[in-house]
Amino acid sequence: MNQPESITDRVDALYEFEREPVSEDKLESGRHFAALFGGEHVAGTEFVIGAAFVAWGASAADVLIGLLIGNALAVLSWTFICAPIAVQTRLTLYWYLRKIAGPGVTAVYNVLNAFLFCILSGTMITVSASAIRIPFGIPPQTKWYPEDLRFVFIVLVVGAVVVSVAILGFKRLAQFSEVCVPWLFAMFAAGAVGMLPVLANASPGMGAIGGVADLWRIAQEQIWLRDPESGLGVWHIIAFAWICNLAFHVGLSDMAVLRFAPKARYGLLSACGMYLGHYAAWVCAGVMGAAAALILKRPLAELDAGEVAFQSLGLSGVLAVIIAGWATSNPTLYRAGLALQAVTPGWPRWLVTLLAGIATTVVACFPFVFTKLLSFVALFGILLSPVGAIVFVEHWLFPRLGLCQFWFSTTGKTISVPALSAWVISVSIALGLWFSEALHEFFIAIPLWFVSAALYTVFAAAAGARTSAPVVEESGEPVTRPVETAPPAAKQRPSWLKAVGLVALLSLLVQFVLPLWVMTGDPSAYDSKLPNYHLWLSAASIIHLVTIAAWVLVSERTVVRTAEP
Repeated sequence: MNQPESITDRVDALYEFEREPVSEDKLESGRHFAALFGGEHVAGTEFVIGAAFVAWGASAADVLIGLLIGNALAVLSWTFICAPIAVQTRLTLYWYLRKIAGPGVTAVYNVLNAFLFCILSGTMITVSASAIRIPFGIPPQTKWYPEDLRFVFIVLVVGAVVVSVAILGFKRLAQFSEVCVPWLFAMFAAGAVGMLPVLANASPGMGAIGGVADLWRIAQEQIWLRDPESGLGVWHIIAFAWICNLAFHVGLSDMAVLRFAPKARYGLLSACGMYLGHYAAWVCAGVMGAAAALILKRPLAELDAGEVAFQSLGLSGVLAVIIAGWATSNPTLYRAGLALQAVTPGWPRWLVTLLAGIATTVVACFPFVFTKLLSFVALFGILLSPVGAIVFVEHWLFPRLGLCQFWFSTTGKTISVPALSAWVISVSIALGLWFSEALHEFFIAIPLWFVSAALYTVFAAAAGARTSAPVVEESGEPVTRPVETAPPAAKQRPSWLKAVGLVALLSLLVQFVLPLWVMTGDPSAYDSKLPNYHLWLSAASIIHLVTIAAWVLVSERTVVRTAEP
């Protein structure tokens, strides 16, 4: 009689190709990448960053044009720098780096990478907890330490959910995002549109919003008020939008995700995150932040993401911040687990991810990064992107320059001095520029990448990359292990599932229509409409999330093997 599997046996079976190439039978569909990018970048921190643009004193034109260009640069970086290397190697950066820089540098990088990812993931958990605190009457946690033990308890509960999903692996992360992304986008849009009458009433002489001209007037007079003394303009916005995820694309950390992509062009699906999240959501969050500050008659800097969302969307706003924080924290913690997996031989990924998740949850109890998020994002890119430059030049440029790929692996040494020196010198230059304020923090990371690439090329050539060490030929095709052929699968969805999908679609459309009903009509009736708006929006949200979750999960599970008797 077979013994039932223990929980440990089940999580041990969640194999994610941590130390070898992903096999062809495990590649994922485009919708999973679209959902994952969208879910990760339509996040709770968008409330923080979108509101920060308002507090910066950037003009409306600077924000709209700067985000358009900066996010395009980010998408191109994913598509032409990160995705091709991920698809050709099918490895995580954390394991591929070992072939280039040796186990010593790889261990240092992976531990630093995991540490920073844990802090970033902890920030997302803090954002989610900032929403849950509202029904319990807990005040905003705006200091670096927690001011209420109930907030700590909430963080522990949220962290447990995040860790559980991250342990389940790539596919479950993608499914989670697939359920949440359309609804999260609807929430950002509904919050912004529903708050426009608040801003219109604050503009002298403006009644009902009549068209684009009125919207532009609101944007200039009530949201993005140009502050000449801030010194921040369109170039700062472009730079920030590009470097916001620099460690992920140019720094190659997203090889962990894109190694499951059938083609390098799947990097273009990062646009789902950049333009739904880092464009539309940031703009919508700016609108909501400005309106919430007016309603509460408090400076925007004193409001957290939960308060902004609650004022704009009611209880559905609280739910939106919770899920948005989860959607970003899950894949971030997943990367942290993979990074640590590369330096803990013999440890299963689930155990490493669990330990990283515990550390992340402890960090989330202290909202210090939440208050300095923009600076942390810049520092994140500065510390990690130089290693991405080292991998990029060895993978693509060394064969063209007559240098030997993976030359260091033939030396038998542990630490690549050229790689470590290029990394340390680049970061030292960057930190010197930062602390001397010779260059704004948003403008440091991109030139730093090129400096690191040039230094490593020179150092490696001098250290032995020009010798007759054997060249490892790259065919240009994904390197994968032999695959066992599985019987063809045919999906057979039950007939009732169509009705569930229709309800999910209609409830989502309702959430786009409701804010239009609030925005139009007599401005004096706005206050009386608002409670009903929040009530119906919350009801539609719950119906949508339940039905779309059922649709996604049942669709994935109803697979019948046609070759079976």
